[in-house]
Amino acid sequence: MAGAPRLVLLLSGKRKSGKDFVAEQLRSRLGPDVCAVLRLSAPLKEQYAQEHGLDFPQLLGAGDYKERYRQDMIRWGEERRRADPGFFCRAAVRGAVQPVWVVSDTRRPSDVAWFRAAYGPAVRTVRVQASEEARTSRGWAFVAGVDDAESECGLDQGLAFDWTLHNDGDAAALEGQLRAVLRAVQDQL
Repeated sequence: MAGAPRLVLLLSGKRKSGKDFVAEQLRSRLGPDVCAVLRLSAPLKEQYAQEHGLDFPQLLGAGDYKERYRQDMIRWGEERRRADPGFFCRAAVRGAVQPVWVVSDTRRPSDVAWFRAAYGPAVRTVRVQASEEARTSRGWAFVAGVDDAESECGLDQGLAFDWTLHNDGDAAALEGQLRAVLRAVQDQL
């Protein structure tokens, strides 16, 4: 397993809520030597691409190529998780050495449970929320079997988040919310 981080921020939220944007904002403020952005979906997509003869870089993108395979990737990923709930978590942390890890796409209770079991009190949770209007303006449209699946709804209930960030497009409001998270990060370092 990778070296023990001082802080692990698990970001969750709906598609197009801005999880990746928030993760990159945190990394840019903390610096790449202090903060690593980890993605659970990257090892999932890499393995899925290998097993299905697909273009891995295109699966990482935000385009139609990924959307064409999304439902089958979700099904395939769920099968993997049922067999080994930590499979993608272990792959995501491999090689991370920075003291702060931001996991940009935490989606399931089993993801949170794995990180808490592995890193204990270093784990903090962050919910990124955006209105449907804001998400739609970023290209979101409801897809049955995707937006109502565990991969999108698994953390909607049952988890008390350490922070909830509202990302509806108001840069000043988001900045104030990020400052509160960054103060807590600095306290841990």
